[in-house]
This record gives sequence, structure tokens and C-alpha cells, in this order.
Amino acid sequence: MALPLPRPYNPGDSPSRSSEFMAARKTSKSNDTDDLFSTSAGTPKAAPKERKAASRGESGKGESYSAKDIEVLEGLEPVRRRPGMYIGGTDEKALHHLFAEVLDNSMDEAVAGHANWIEVTLSEDGSLTVADNGRGIPVDPHPKFKNKSALEVILTTLHSGGKFGGKAYETSGGLHGVGISVVNALSDRFEVEVARDQTLYAQAYERGNPKTKLENKGRIQNRRGTKITFHPDADIFGKGAHFIPKRLYKMARSKAYLFGGVEIRWSCAPSLIGEKDDTPASDVLHFPGGIVDYLRASIEGYDTVTADPFSGKVSRAGSHGSVEWAISWFGGGDGFINSYCNTVPTPEGGTHEAGLRAALTKGLKAYGDLIGNKKASQIQADDVLGTAGAMLSVFIREPEFQGQTKEKLASADAQKLVEKAIGDHFDHWLTAAPQQANKLLEWVIDRADERLRRRQEKDVARKTATRKLRLPGKLADCSQSAAEGSEIFLVEGDSAGGSAKQARDRASQAILPLRGKILNVASASGAKLAQSQQISDLMQALGVRAGSHYRDEDLRYDKVIIMTDADVDGAHIASLLITFFYREMPKLIANGHLYMAVPPLYKLTQGGKTLYARDDAHKDELLKKEFSGKGKVEISRFKGLGEMMPAQLKETTMARGKRTLMRVVVPENEIKETSGTIERLMGNKAELRFQFIQEHAAFAHDLDI
Repeated sequence: MALPLPRPYNPGDSPSRSSEFMAARKTSKSNDTDDLFSTSAGTPKAAPKERKAASRGESGKGESYSAKDIEVLEGLEPVRRRPGMYIGGTDEKALHHLFAEVLDNSMDEAVAGHANWIEVTLSEDGSLTVADNGRGIPVDPHPKFKNKSALEVILTTLHSGGKFGGKAYETSGGLHGVGISVVNALSDRFEVEVARDQTLYAQAYERGNPKTKLENKGRIQNRRGTKITFHPDADIFGKGAHFIPKRLYKMARSKAYLFGGVEIRWSCAPSLIGEKDDTPASDVLHFPGGIVDYLRASIEGYDTVTADPFSGKVSRAGSHGSVEWAISWFGGGDGFINSYCNTVPTPEGGTHEAGLRAALTKGLKAYGDLIGNKKASQIQADDVLGTAGAMLSVFIREPEFQGQTKEKLASADAQKLVEKAIGDHFDHWLTAAPQQANKLLEWVIDRADERLRRRQEKDVARKTATRKLRLPGKLADCSQSAAEGSEIFLVEGDSAGGSAKQARDRASQAILPLRGKILNVASASGAKLAQSQQISDLMQALGVRAGSHYRDEDLRYDKVIIMTDADVDGAHIASLLITFFYREMPKLIANGHLYMAVPPLYKLTQGGKTLYARDDAHKDELLKKEFSGKGKVEISRFKGLGEMMPAQLKETTMARGKRTLMRVVVPENEIKETSGTIERLMGNKAELRFQFIQEHAAFAHDLDI
């Protein structure tokens, strides 16, 4: 009887059929050692009967599995065995999470109205102290554990605390009754002091185990609250692991921003702060303005789209939830969203961020419909928040997080709460200031146009991937194919382009004439940019794409040289080109590919001697040093590159070894300042240019009018 052959594999087959085919293939290979599911790699498989008998024989010897193999971890032992389950790992981030857990407890006391200051101290020995003036952890015997204080129960028992029922705390960052006991378990030294009812209590722990009993230190005046000092265990985090002052300071500062009613007192041993670290040794962090102050500090130096941030706070007395937000749209940098729930940072976002995105997107779309702007329908959430700095803080009862580290909020109610609270206020904010609202709407629509343009570019690139590159008609390309050593001159006008084509080195120099002034990309919309034939020809000639799609290896020339007339129009064209490259291809400048040619302005002739001067100062210098007093020096001024003979253009501006080139660079320490200057001079705010003219008019001289 003939055996059926395996069915040929078809890419459209279902997974079950394709797996049947793969199984059929594997049976034909006796030496396949890469099968992850094989019983022993590199060992021939035994016959089924033999393998079955072997497994029966072995089960009675070394592979027994019974009740005695089941471990029950008690107390804090699970934390030390598997710390990653509780703090996300044992790296630097996990180490600083210990501080977050302790600080969250003190912040819960502050938010509940029982504390108004928190002290954070980093000592020279690497230990960290967090103290507050709250109610203090209870120290009386626990009803369930008569021989233990409530303090010891909290510090040595997982899932123990006062934040489950919502009676002691209306809202809290601590939820699971795990955090402080985890810190205790992962510290080789843990000391706690509690001041309650004018009495001081203290207890010491080591790796989660009590080293002393709860001690009554006697009466104490003018002190209340909890003070915790701990030192991370090197057995868990590795030898040399230590807290970073800058990171701790930022964490403490963010808490102070989130709740204006608390004062955080920071101090750090000066020896722990590095030379280049600007972290203060001591500071008092108190921000009554809340997250609005945080936002303004974060976007300082950037030009904003709207005059004031969109901010507000909704608190419902006697009901569930409160929301605080601050949002500002700005140019020159990437947008960000910093979100928090009950003062706990949520870097991975969650439902509260989803509510924010929905509220802003719906609000702008509705406003666009109201004023009859049809383009508003294409707006998406990324268009709205892509260039926005947003701060969002919510306080809700019994929030749900994904995991113990609380990096993402999962409470479904949070989305509805945020969307409703922010949506209503956003509608009023837009309609109350139409001029500001229109400005914001146009800004966001430009971002949407840019997104659609990028998608179109991607589709075009996919469609034309197999086609040969077709260069712009007016490009006179060089003969060599390698980018190294090749140059392209961007020349002003066809006349100068004709001279440059005759003067060039055909092997390594290409010429692209430009027709007049190109589009000012700093003030134009994405749609206008996509429609510009000049920009399209330029990018096609260079062989690269704009923005994040730019790749240096795609650039067809080693040097991109801007060659314009030495007059006002030439300077304007050069500034437009530099703006284009800075905005659309900043890596081209950063990698040192952009240059400016320096054509001469004057021709000086005396007898058979001819020299060229680039400007008036250079002309005077040549007249004094290079020409004798005998005979008249004829001085002629070039009106433009088109007036120069090809030989003159080659000798003065294009020939290697004789020419002068200026490389366009942006120093790293001046990037923010440069972005601001370009936005000021080339952006769509005419009032900024007018201000610049007023500030510098007094210093202008020798105007070429």
C-alpha cells in the first residue's frame, strides 16, 4: 500500500497545514540537531518503544517528583528569591525604585492632609533617609498577631497595610501593602523611627529580619511622623551599586511639583556629587503653582504656539477623582507627556493618557467643524500631542496598575474621568480666545499635513524601489559615481549655472541651477513643501529623503556647496537654503556636508596683474599690499556670477586649491539658541523679525540697497 506524500506547502495555507509540512520535512532529516523541541540535540532518536521503556525505568530513580519537592516561601523570602517580580529587576532603575516606594508613603500622608514636609537625605555611606511629619506608622499590637506591633507586621509581611479599604486614605500611591516591606527585604540595613503621641519608637532590621525589638525611646516634644533609613543590599544589587544624587533629586522635585501643599527638603553629602553634576547639596522644593510651574521649566527657551499653557484642575468634593493638567505646544523640539496617578509616575501611560488624547483630539476637531475648516477632520491624536509638552496628574480611589512597579495605569474609570474633565474645559478655552485657537488649529493641521506627506513619500518609495533614479532636467551631473570626492554646486539662476557648467571639473563637480528663491520651509505648511518642484528636484538630485528618513549613505555627493551672488538677494537665497537643510536634513549639516562658496566681489587690474577681492575690506588690503603706486588700478565690480567668464569663475570660486569655502556648522552648545534664531528670523511670526530689526538697526552700515 502506497503511503500518501506530504502536501506541498503554500504560503497561503493555514498554520496547521504548514506545520504538517514542516513536520514531514523534519522526519526526513536524521541529523537535525537544531530542533528546540527535540529530546537531546545531536543524539539519534530512539525507537518509540525503546524510548517508552527507558522513561519507565528512569522514573523510579532520579526523576521522582513528590510533595516534598514543593517549597512554600514565607515572610519576605519570595522578595529576596525573585526581586524582579516586585521592583522590576536588580539594575539601577530597580535600585531607585526603592526610594520611590518609601517616598510614596510619605507623599500619601501629605496628600491626605496629615503632613506638610518631607526630608530626603543621602548620606556619605550610601544610605538614604526619608522622614515626614505625618501621623506615623501605628506601633500598637496588631489584632491578628498579638505578639507583634503593627509596625513589624507592615515591615515583615507582604500585602499588609492601611490602604486596602480606603478608610485611612481616600487616595494613595501605595495600594498592595508590598512596597515598604520589599524595601526592608532588599536592604542590608533598615532602621525606622516613629513619633506618635509624644513618644519615640525605634526598631532595626537586616535583610527583612528584625534585629531588635520595638524600643520605646521615651517622651519627645515637637516631633511626629515616620523616619526611615535604609541601605541597599549588595547581595541583591551587586557590589558597588549606589544611589545617584541627580536621579534622586529629580524624583523628589517631581513629587513637589505634583502636590503644591508639600515641602520637600533635600540634602546630600557633597562628596557624592560629581564635578560635572549640578545637583545641589541642599535645597527646599516647594511649588505652589503645581505642574504648570513644572511645564514652564521644561519648555523654557522654546517658542510656544499659544501665549499661555492650557491648564486647569478639577476636584470633586466628596466624590471620586480629581484631575490636574498643563499643556503647551511649542516648536523646535520633540513633544512629551509626563503622567502621574496619585503622585506615582506612569512612564508607560495608560488609561488617563488615553483620556487626555481623546479629549484634545475631539475638541480640536469640533472647533474646526465650528469655524468651517474642513482639514480639521484629518487630525489625529499624534498630530495634536506630537509637538506638545503635557503634564497630567490624577488622584483616584483604588487605582489599578499593570504590575507592582506601577508604570502603566489600567483603571477604566480614569479614561472617562480625564476625558470629561479636560474635554469640557478645552472647549471653553478654545472658544474664549478665537485668535489663539485658530493659531493652534493651523499648527496642528500643518502637523497632520506633514504626517500625510511622509506617508505619501513612503508609498512612493515603495512604488519606485525598482525603478532607476531619474535626475532633474537642469542638473549637470558629474561622471564619477562614488560620493567620496564629488561635489554639487547649488547655483543662483540659469545664467550663473551656464558659466558654472563650463567652469566645473566634469569628473567630480555637478551643477544644479536654482530658479529664483526657494520656499521658506520655516513658515510654509507641509502641503506647500510637498508641492514645491524646486525642493523636489533638489532632494532628488541629492538622492536623500527629508526628516527622519534621511540616511547619510544615500547622499550622492560628499560636498553640497551653496554658490550665490555676493549681494542681498544672494544672501537671502543662501539663508533660505540653509534654513531648508537645517529644518529638513539637520544630519547633513551635522556630518559636515554643507558649504558656502565665497565668490569675489571685485576684480583689480594693474597692467598684466589681476587679483580678485571678496569684499571691500579685502579690496583695500590688496590695494595697499599687492599693487605699487605706479599706474592706475582698474577696479570692476561683479554684479553677479553670471557676469563672470567661466575661466574667472573657475579660478576664483570653483577650482580646488584656489577657492575659499565656508563650512556650515552648528556648535553643540548653541543648538537651542540656533533653533530660536532661525524661528525668529525665518518663522511665521513677523513681529519677531520686526523686533530683531529694531534691536539691531542702530548697528547696520554700508547697506546694499
